[in-house]
Amino acid sequence: MKSTQYKLIEFFLLFIVFPISLALNILIEIKLAIGVLGFAYIVFVLLRVEKSKFRMSKNLNWIQFWKHTFFKLIVIAIITTSYVWFTEKEALFNVLLNKPKFWLFILFVYSFFSVYPQELIYRTFYFQRYEMLFKNRSVFIFVNAIVFSLAHMFFRNSLVLLLTFLGGILFAITFNKTRSTILVTVEHAVYGCWLFTVGMGEMLAFPS
Repeated sequence: MKSTQYKLIEFFLLFIVFPISLALNILIEIKLAIGVLGFAYIVFVLLRVEKSKFRMSKNLNWIQFWKHTFFKLIVIAIITTSYVWFTEKEALFNVLLNKPKFWLFILFVYSFFSVYPQELIYRTFYFQRYEMLFKNRSVFIFVNAIVFSLAHMFFRNSLVLLLTFLGGILFAITFNKTRSTILVTVEHAVYGCWLFTVGMGEMLAFPS
């Protein structure tokens, strides 16, 4: 399981073939089955092969993390608020103002049942399995952003692909610096929850 050839085949199947299959018109049951098997395989490899420990480090620099995250959030907030204002003004903070309980429910479900598994796959697993295959760190991060964007291809939405590519770069940089699944999950959740809050939920296939 540690050979370069095996990892290249594994990468191709998990990060290229599987995302493309989700965008095809095949039975949802088949897609779910493939997804469950793929995620089970990833968890197995992390636990048994990579010997990953699913526990929070005591040495995380939360103060520095929040400073950087808050600064990036301000930039994201300015850009996205302006975008919604000019493209679909009636959607601006619509769910937050009109369905606050639903808004809280979606943020909870999204953060725990969508963001964490994504970061486990696209940052923790990706970095541990394929880091040694890339000599150039920038290329490694760029490829991570590409495959992360590709994972959202089933939405068939160019805006989603663009945002997930940019997000993939931010999350990969954060993980590269911190090596923390928890920190990158929090960052991912913060930005994703903001997009839903500001009114981009329907554009990004959030239920609204």
